[in-house]
Amino acid sequence: MQKNLSKNIVDDIISGLIISFLAMPLSLGIAKASEFPPAMGLLTAIIGGIIVTFFTGCKLSIKGPAAGLIVIIIGAVSEFGGGEVGWRLTLGAIVVAGIIQIIFGLMKLGKMAEIFPISAIHGMLAAIGLIIIIKQISVLLNVNPEIVKGKSLFETIFSIFYIIKNLDIKASIIGFISLFIMLFWKKIKIDLIKKIPAPLIVLLITIPLGLMMDFKHTEPPYALLHIGNFFENIKLNVDFSGINQTGIFIKYVIMIALVGSLESLLTVKAVDILDPNKGKSNTDKDLIAVGIGNTISGLLGGLPMISEVARSSTNIANGAKSQWANFFHGFFILLFLLLIPNVIEMIPTSALAAMLISVGINLAHPREFKHAYEMGKDQLAIFLVTIFFTIYEDLLVGIFMGVLLQLVILYVKGLKTKFLFKGKIEIISNSDNTFNIKIEEAGIFLNWLYFKDKIEKLPKNANITLDLNNLKIFDYSFKENILNLKKDFNNLEIVDNSGKLLR
Repeated sequence: MQKNLSKNIVDDIISGLIISFLAMPLSLGIAKASEFPPAMGLLTAIIGGIIVTFFTGCKLSIKGPAAGLIVIIIGAVSEFGGGEVGWRLTLGAIVVAGIIQIIFGLMKLGKMAEIFPISAIHGMLAAIGLIIIIKQISVLLNVNPEIVKGKSLFETIFSIFYIIKNLDIKASIIGFISLFIMLFWKKIKIDLIKKIPAPLIVLLITIPLGLMMDFKHTEPPYALLHIGNFFENIKLNVDFSGINQTGIFIKYVIMIALVGSLESLLTVKAVDILDPNKGKSNTDKDLIAVGIGNTISGLLGGLPMISEVARSSTNIANGAKSQWANFFHGFFILLFLLLIPNVIEMIPTSALAAMLISVGINLAHPREFKHAYEMGKDQLAIFLVTIFFTIYEDLLVGIFMGVLLQLVILYVKGLKTKFLFKGKIEIISNSDNTFNIKIEEAGIFLNWLYFKDKIEKLPKNANITLDLNNLKIFDYSFKENILNLKKDFNNLEIVDNSGKLLR
């Protein structure tokens, strides 16, 4: 790390500064939407940068709070009693989930994202996006929080006309201006302008607007952000007595650990694809790093963190070269808290809601539904079922129902139980570093790691022929994973005379 710091310090400082402009308002918004003290979102980003950098297994990823976990955290706070009590008890679940993530990493479970159907994961993310949009509409319109307090998701949907009827004109104008910037800033043709983070532009416009409209004196208290004395609140805030509510505690520990790990691992996978130097991340090590971050964050009062995809991809686009960019992003957020805490409290909450709604729109964009349709009718069904049960019940039930439907479809197609976790594979080695691999019978999401483990032991420069002609049952996830093998091996030929897997 010392070598990387001296070699790439300018690139990493610049990228870290730019990412801090993106991460700071998003972290505040995510915390507020999760019913945590807003400053705890900044604490999470600071820990994710300054501490987790020294443990990370993915050098170009940015660690911090994720919008995708809002749904889980707000549910935990509510079920643990709400308010400060709900926050402190939720912290206990976050700490235990962090320890479980460390254990996941030590057990070499960094590949767990690959054992879930791709369509179910996309369905889960789309459902999260829809929930964020629905929950943040009232904040965008600066409606009194009491109007929607305690309402379920469907009750909130049915109350939408009442919410619109009670909107605050001035704050709504700021909210819609912010949303417009977040959605269309990247469409600007001028590269130099486009590189400025949209959230920074939102802050540069909405803070002065809020001052011009005299929000502090003419608007209700919830129209502006309040972070209080950040440094006085950094202490041991966790309360583990939530373990007495065994069912609730276990449910949220599992959801935070499972969904957080999945999102983080998917980001690491995306970062490796985007990395111009084609680096290979250590997913097990990165899980341990995230687990360490979550354990510390939960103890002090922060949110769970992940390797976050939007910030990580922006980090790469801004020329980051090493993990020090993540460190500097946390450092600059800490510096802002030291130097300009009063400016942070001038941010209109409707502007933060707009940022989160834009995240939700990206997660649940129509292109995701189109992509699910293009994957096939069975994958569309899994995608939609996952969305429905995630919204109707929770993320854990949604993922379970998506996986269950995928298994039902495979069994209807003729899957034999003996091939559920193991597969039929034959590897023939020739003397000239050439290998012929035959995969037969069934290739599905659950037995993919069985095949991958055997194939990855082969030399990366080997000449490999992968024969799939006798593969009778396969799913979309297996197909995608097979095609992705081409990125790991220099000379890999896939033989599939039916053309079904190669389309």
